[in-house]
Amino acid sequence: MRNGLLFLALISLIVISSNYAYAQEIELAAFHEIAQIKIDKNTSQNVTASIILQSTDIQDIKIPVELEQKIRENNEIQSIFVTNQEQCVLGVVDQSCILINVIRDPADKGINAVQNSTKEITGAYIDEINQVLGTDAKFHSIYIHTGDESNNILALSGESDKVVISGVYTMPMEDTNSIYEKISSTLISKSITDNGGFYNIAKDLSFEENTEVLFSLIPLDSKSLVQLRVSIDYPNSAETISEVSPLDFLKTEKITRSGYFSSGFYPINSIIQIIILSPENEEISNINGNIVPTQIIDNEKIPTDISKEGWIFDPQEGQTIQGKYIFGNESSVSKEKLKFLLGDESTIQPKMEFDESTIIVIIISIIAIAAAMFFLKGYKK
Repeated sequence: MRNGLLFLALISLIVISSNYAYAQEIELAAFHEIAQIKIDKNTSQNVTASIILQSTDIQDIKIPVELEQKIRENNEIQSIFVTNQEQCVLGVVDQSCILINVIRDPADKGINAVQNSTKEITGAYIDEINQVLGTDAKFHSIYIHTGDESNNILALSGESDKVVISGVYTMPMEDTNSIYEKISSTLISKSITDNGGFYNIAKDLSFEENTEVLFSLIPLDSKSLVQLRVSIDYPNSAETISEVSPLDFLKTEKITRSGYFSSGFYPINSIIQIIILSPENEEISNINGNIVPTQIIDNEKIPTDISKEGWIFDPQEGQTIQGKYIFGNESSVSKEKLKFLLGDESTIQPKMEFDESTIIVIIISIIAIAAAMFFLKGYKK
């Protein structure tokens, strides 16, 4: 069974959709838009900016019902990736890929048995996947992921200590804009494409150099999580950063939420996330915008009022810093309001009395967003 974090997220979505007894009429849609900036001073020295559009509703991202069910009901399939990443796995160069990822069957003894079994499983789906995507990917190889690679992929479903094997299917390399436009026009609902928001940021970003796209389907117990992610890489730029301006990396002066959410109060469905990795202790300071008042609940910073816009940094200092910007009642935020420094000056965290009636809805929303954490961190070989 596919239990773990994604299953909890799905259950959470069901629970929250039926319990809106809150004064602010808090709502949570199946569709999420996420902007992420990852500053890696630790290893790669790169900055990677991404826009992720995701949903568990196949009316938002239109996977045929029969194919989605067929994939989900096959417990051997862990996920499906479509990417123009420069080298999707070792041995693939200058080709776009479809990776059908399966869990190794312990009954398969020896490399030949593993390869034959994986090719048989994945080969049963590639024709339908090609038809849906308008691609013509051909079998390339069977790739056995290392322990770390397997654990990264398995983090999607809360599993661990299993070996992931990919059926690798390749096709001619396409630029990011071409793939993004193809998927958008055929699979993304007009309720998303016609409503702007982060979708438009990703579309503009797809024309830039050093970009790549990742389309993925992750089966859950009763639905599938489908994601479209566009990323841009800034090589060797992390080390010298002292002022962080997230929207500079997304090449926009302002970021606006999708009109998809205009009919209600959906404060957790649009998120800006910052991740800073450093070999030395860093500290957030001189934040131009607001800091959302929080209280610690189960070792997590939980906003006391999610109608307020601003940053939540947890932690705010150290070798790994994570921040999330929530929009509250606002529909957009400017570049200037998102800027902050990496420095020594401490920013005082405001404290307020906490309304415990919001604890459940906030924690549920955080769990739902956590379902995408693997892709927020970036798919790495």
